[in-house]
Amino acid sequence: MAGLIKRSDIDEVRSRTNIADIVGDYVTLKGAGVGSMKGLCPFHEERSPSFHVRPQVGFYHCFGCGEGGDVFTFLQKMDHCSFSEAVERMAARLGYELHYEDGGQATDHGNRARLLAANKAAEEFFIAQLTTPDAAPGRAFLGERGFDQSAAERFGIGFAPRGGAAGRHLRSLGFTEDELVTAGLLGRGDRGDVYDRFRGRLVWPIRDITGQTLGFGARRLLDDDKGPKYLNTPETPVYHKSQVLYGLDLAKRDISRGRQVVVVEGYTDVMACHLAGVTTAVATCGTAFGVDHIKIVRRVIGDVDNSDTTGTGEVIFTFDPDEAGQKAASRAFSEEQRFAAQTFVAVAPDGLDPCDLRLGRGDEAVRRLVKTRKPMFEFMIRRTLDGYNLDTVEGRVAALRSAAPVVAGIRDQSLSIGYTRNLAGWLGMDPSEVGRAVNAARSGAAHATPAPTPEADAPDRSADISLTELPTDPTTRLERDAVMAILQYPAEVGRELVSRAARVEFTNHTLAVIRDAIASSLDAFGTAEWVAEVTRQVPSSFVTLVQQLAVAPIPARADKIAEYCSSLASDLIDRDLLRAKAELLGALQRTDAVSEPERYAILQRELVSVEAERRLLRKE
Repeated sequence: MAGLIKRSDIDEVRSRTNIADIVGDYVTLKGAGVGSMKGLCPFHEERSPSFHVRPQVGFYHCFGCGEGGDVFTFLQKMDHCSFSEAVERMAARLGYELHYEDGGQATDHGNRARLLAANKAAEEFFIAQLTTPDAAPGRAFLGERGFDQSAAERFGIGFAPRGGAAGRHLRSLGFTEDELVTAGLLGRGDRGDVYDRFRGRLVWPIRDITGQTLGFGARRLLDDDKGPKYLNTPETPVYHKSQVLYGLDLAKRDISRGRQVVVVEGYTDVMACHLAGVTTAVATCGTAFGVDHIKIVRRVIGDVDNSDTTGTGEVIFTFDPDEAGQKAASRAFSEEQRFAAQTFVAVAPDGLDPCDLRLGRGDEAVRRLVKTRKPMFEFMIRRTLDGYNLDTVEGRVAALRSAAPVVAGIRDQSLSIGYTRNLAGWLGMDPSEVGRAVNAARSGAAHATPAPTPEADAPDRSADISLTELPTDPTTRLERDAVMAILQYPAEVGRELVSRAARVEFTNHTLAVIRDAIASSLDAFGTAEWVAEVTRQVPSSFVTLVQQLAVAPIPARADKIAEYCSSLASDLIDRDLLRAKAELLGALQRTDAVSEPERYAILQRELVSVEAERRLLRKE
């Protein structure tokens, strides 16, 4: 096994990697000023974006929960991999050959990397098996549902043969029995014997948002298969069913562009939607749509809660009209308030799922299903009313009592007023009476014990120093902005000015620590390690502040950024020279030119030197 990766290789991989491209695989990023991008934080739940990325600096930071770091830190936290694995992944992406301290070369080591490699090898094996005679039932299943060979290739569908062929093939590639069991590709019996988990089944690869295969979903084909209709990979170190959405790797770009996601119930439904032109469809993998799925969707859709964008995004759920589908609708509705985007429900005529709808009525019917969706609130209110006999007074009163809390739960006041009016119409009751019932339900909810806010789950970083804690007086603002410019745009400021600015006196003791770290890091000036080196120099409680200063937006146009940043450093130096001038003038006044001629001459020369430096700085 290779040793530590050489520092020079780590620095080279970091410098060649655009952190925005990597983060963008997980989070929809939008411009936030010159050289800055922002999106919803992937590390804690939030409604307004506080997660900033600075591609030029190579750092990210969340001003909400305090998480921050470089591209390797991001991958470690998102994918739960080691530092070495993160570096190796980026090196492989770049096609860069790593070298190790013991003279070795890159090897595919590390538990996560091995499991991902095993899944990839299994996927390739399954795809190849789909063309064999034994896979005829699988090809027939696809054909009966309107999927041809090109559709199978588009979604990476394969066939898992019987007889242990997959396990033998993967062992021949060098994967150990323990690795294959851990990856969920092999199962282990009570007596310790192993067997292929997927046998005689059609197989769909389940990928993460970046396209890496984490596991599989397998559909029963043969009558003598007594297993469940769908069999998924069990929980593994890389596969967590509550944190993946099938089809997201294919849909993420269109979800981000159109700010719409369609949540369906199965693999074939995702395929049908995509082939029909609804390319924003995704599905859960053997579990209900839950909080973790919502976090993923909100990050990709850019689900921001503010006056400019609320309601512009759409989350559309498709449910079967049977009892299971109704329960799924109730679960989705219970989490609706976690979205800032508008939520909708689409139910196909005759209770058809998207796959059957496409097969029986064509692609246009699938597209029409999405177009004719109903708002989630309307769907749930009407579903509530369906349980009562509205022809009787007793039935209408009971229905009002059940539906009023639904309307009371609507955050948007305008929507709440509108649905109060609609509910009165659907019940045939006086609007004021319905309004009183809704207000009573709202008042009762307000007195209930409040649920913890999403931010309550954010990491505790109370010991760290934060940018928001800095004073806002003009002197501190100048020091803060100058440090931001030096960290983010060192080349535009220039080494000479940075070196000089790192020696001036700071009034803010916190920022003075960052100044000292900059002075100690000048050997890294002009390299990709600039901010990383400054971060390494400061005490641990100052790391968050450095990361914040390195990503906070700078208020200048792109064509003015060099002038703006260099002027900040110049102003900082000029302020220090002005202080020095005032001190020299005071010293001159206290010095007798007759009795202390030598000291007086030295002070005069220093004063002339300071004035000359000021004129040069101001380019007078």
